[in-house]
Amino acid sequence: MRIGVVLPQTELGGDAGAVRAYGQRVQELGYRHVMAFDHVVGADPAVHEGWDGPYDVRTTFHEPMVLFGYLAALTSLELVTSIVILPQRQTVLAAKQAAEVDLLTGGRFRLGVGIGWNPVEYEALGEDFGNRGRRVEEQIELMRRLWTEQSVTFEGEFHRVTGAGIAPLPVRRPIPVWIGGQSPAAYRRAGRLADGWFPQMSPGQELDEAKAMVEQAAARAGRDPATLGMEGRVSWRGDPDELAETARRWEESGATHLAVNTMRAGLRSVDEHLAALETAADALGLRRQP
Repeated sequence: MRIGVVLPQTELGGDAGAVRAYGQRVQELGYRHVMAFDHVVGADPAVHEGWDGPYDVRTTFHEPMVLFGYLAALTSLELVTSIVILPQRQTVLAAKQAAEVDLLTGGRFRLGVGIGWNPVEYEALGEDFGNRGRRVEEQIELMRRLWTEQSVTFEGEFHRVTGAGIAPLPVRRPIPVWIGGQSPAAYRRAGRLADGWFPQMSPGQELDEAKAMVEQAAARAGRDPATLGMEGRVSWRGDPDELAETARRWEESGATHLAVNTMRAGLRSVDEHLAALETAADALGLRRQP
């Protein structure tokens, strides 16, 4: 099981030095990848009456593709979006950006995608919130062709490309696409289309039920469910033994990857996040691994 971290971008703010220190130190601690998730804009609660989303206009988010271009020059970590809200992005441009990150990292890029939950963001980006599920499936198909073919001609429900291609192509052809979500539709989509998936729950009955849906959808699509990756997540709450036990349960559940998340743990600085991750690395035995 490969163990990485979730970049606490909502708590690090816009400090480039903090991002640099964070990326370089987590690599030294033995973590294998860093994950970042995506919100382009936040909603203003003063305008959107009754707003109860977990993020708003004051919450800081880095743009993942630009962020990863920066981290690619500073670390040899695998860089993972978990997730990019793909249907609110222009597909061919997103494919080009992903190919560039894959090139800059030497093939150490995993593109996690999802459909999001925030109609305010979709409106601001000029995309349709109502058809995002259907559109993401076509986006994945088109992007994989753009990553593997010099010249692409494609006509779908939402996209038209005539004799065009991106250059240079990525190192990995195609780039691995993982899917995040927490609905039966998302689980079925992951099983049919993805290289892996991001569960949004802890090990237990709910995970077992979601995993069964993913695997059934994969089998029905003629795919081997055993080839799909699964990345769990464990939150730091100050108890290294509890964290190690949760990591063990994820591994027993079949997780191929795990991310340690220090957000919302009451940590006030990059140094405090890194101190927590050092304790977590020792509990997980990361620095003892070759």
